Amino acid sequence: MSYYDSFGKFGDKTAFLQEDGETLSYAQLEAFAKELGEAVPERCLVFSFCKNAIGSAAGYLSFLYNKIVPLMVDAKINDVLAQHLLDVYSPSYLYLPDELLEQYPYPVVLSRFGYSLVRTNYETVYPLNDQLALLLTTSGSTGSPKLVRQSYTNIQSNAEAIVEYLELDETERPVTTLPMNYTYGLSIINSHALVGATMLLTTQPIVSKEFWSFMKDNRATSFGGVPFTYEMLKRIRFFRMDLPDLRTFTQAGGKLAPQLHKEFAEYAEKTGKHFVVMYGQTEATARMGYLPYDKALEKFGSMGKVIPGGKFILRDINDNPITEPDVVGELVYEGDNVTLGYAECGADLIKGDERGGRLETGDMAKMDADGYYYIVGRKKRFLKLFGNRVNLDEIDRMVKAEFEDLDCASTGNDDLMQIFITNEAHKDEVMELIHERTHLNPRAYTVRIVDEIPKNEAGKVLYKDLPQ
Repeated sequence: MSYYDSFGKFGDKTAFLQEDGETLSYAQLEAFAKELGEAVPERCLVFSFCKNAIGSAAGYLSFLYNKIVPLMVDAKINDVLAQHLLDVYSPSYLYLPDELLEQYPYPVVLSRFGYSLVRTNYETVYPLNDQLALLLTTSGSTGSPKLVRQSYTNIQSNAEAIVEYLELDETERPVTTLPMNYTYGLSIINSHALVGATMLLTTQPIVSKEFWSFMKDNRATSFGGVPFTYEMLKRIRFFRMDLPDLRTFTQAGGKLAPQLHKEFAEYAEKTGKHFVVMYGQTEATARMGYLPYDKALEKFGSMGKVIPGGKFILRDINDNPITEPDVVGELVYEGDNVTLGYAECGADLIKGDERGGRLETGDMAKMDADGYYYIVGRKKRFLKLFGNRVNLDEIDRMVKAEFEDLDCASTGNDDLMQIFITNEAHKDEVMELIHERTHLNPRAYTVRIVDEIPKNEAGKVLYKDLPQ
């Protein structure tokens, strides 16, 4: 039996508590799921406009319960981008916050918890593959119609693996720091719903006083963050906070700068908390690797080892396996959480499993002598400048580590590397740093000034949005 059709077993235990004090028990959640199932009798596609609130979270789990397929989008998605997705996929229903009802004046079939389910009038209804459980966007900020197709097995297996390696149980009280339409944020809901934990839902940013008041008042035991989250936490003096109920904090969504990794690992060791760095992609449902908390300091800079039930393989340029330590190759992952494939139009929703449990991650990595993996960059984020192979991700980390009062993102081609920074006062120093550390010919790169580095809602850099 799957967790998303058996959560009623947790009875009156609180499933969700949101910032206005409203709560929903697991028994109430199951009752709502049954009510939604009666309102939508057929298996179909629904667009779910997400925010960290009870209505959104209850809707998501209820869709899984009833084998209804949700496409998760941010409730604040640009209107033009949303309409483009609607035109491409023709969903049978929309599930949205009540404040968006005027924008989508369709017949309302169900309203609960500040959310409403409305029936659309699209003439085209695309058939759905029986394995298809969930659709997530590959780029929520650009409105690309390219979606990741996740199966029920993908979701269940990854949630079980996360529960095992994080040692989750019903006493957990995670607080939301990430949007639930983002695979990392959704994995927190999936894994904690599996064990009957109480999830604390807030839309407040992690840098706000309101967030920390909500977290402390409701005795949150954990939170997750992307690298940008941890950069912000250091700036707001997280290390000085009194957080007696906090047990665990996790990081994924990109490589954390090794020095920052070390600082948070030291804090965790000093305070008796668990800091777990993780590795994953939407194409693998969420998680593929994790660094056990007791190795956080010893192996700082590493993303760890493979999750329970998975397998890592390193491949060289000729697709031969790499078994020696400290040799860089492309990381390949195998496991039940590898998703079915992509969809780029409504007709693709009938497609089955195109990956067979194997994912070429596109990440370049190496393994140390103890079997711990280190991501060194994206396969597509390497340039060959004047005969020198340059890792753009390493350039970004190097600059940000040297200058804490600027943000940095590098891009370019084999003719010219462009390094974008947000503080003009350091332009010459950055030029000198690159030359000193890489010995590149100064004609191979340039430093450009921008007001800010464009990022999506999860804090990932949008390289395509940098000036050309």
